[in-house]
Amino acid sequence: TRKESSAASDVYKRQPEPPMNSTAIHTAIPEDAALIAPLFDAYRQFYEQPADADAALAFITARLERGESVILLARRPDGRALGFCQLYPSFCSVLAAPIYVLYDLFVVPDARRLGVGRALLLAAEAHARATGHARMDLTTARNNLRAQALYESLGWVRDEVFLTYARHLQA
Repeated sequence: TRKESSAASDVYKRQPEPPMNSTAIHTAIPEDAALIAPLFDAYRQFYEQPADADAALAFITARLERGESVILLARRPDGRALGFCQLYPSFCSVLAAPIYVLYDLFVVPDARRLGVGRALLLAAEAHARATGHARMDLTTARNNLRAQALYESLGWVRDEVFLTYARHLQA
């Protein structure tokens, strides 16, 4: 099973969060990279990658500065980052239209089950519609049942026809 490292969760241990209505979601700009990077590092640790704060900051900074992804950031009024989702632009040849790949979705542990993930997904959908994208795709771990329940509650449909393959090119 995938297990979040204690180091990542220790970073975010605080008092329970208030309801989502006091949280704002905005499209990140390069100046937000330092807020997003610790979340991104924790996200990678959730998927069993070693902690690497420098690599996380460099990766997020590059995506934002180059305009290679859209990152939506959920924050409390006091500025604390609660979660993010990252969309990568792509295309669907069959639809002959642009799509987004929702590759990353992460909510800090103490803000989970408070609507932050749902709000991020809805904001991603609104952004995709507003920018003329025909579809959003995502993949998740087979054992990530909470995430699957959230996706399905928002109308995402599990693909039962196609298989996904990956070919790693670096050691």
